[in-house]
Amino acid sequence: MTQAELVSLLRDCLVLWGVEARLVVESDGLALIVAGEARYHVASVEAALRPARWQLQTPARALAGRPARMHPSIGALLSSLRNELGANTGSRLRVGPA
Repeated sequence: MTQAELVSLLRDCLVLWGVEARLVVESDGLALIVAGEARYHVASVEAALRPARWQLQTPARALAGRPARMHPSIGALLSSLRNELGANTGSRLRVGPA
């Protein structure tokens, strides 16, 4: 996934989730999501850290001096980010008899 694709995906997710936040792309390829006073850092990881592919630094982890949380996929990263932002998860699809 390119940096432009990541930025586009994150922007779309913020709109879809109804989160009041802005997205800032930093020169080192890091995406910064600013929601109020909180700052969330999203970045891809180096090949040496694989199988993890993405990292998310949250305000709580940064305040505690903990490293960014590693995620194995973009889906895992987005789920974690959505939960951290307190976004509405919406209705869940249920398959079965009514």
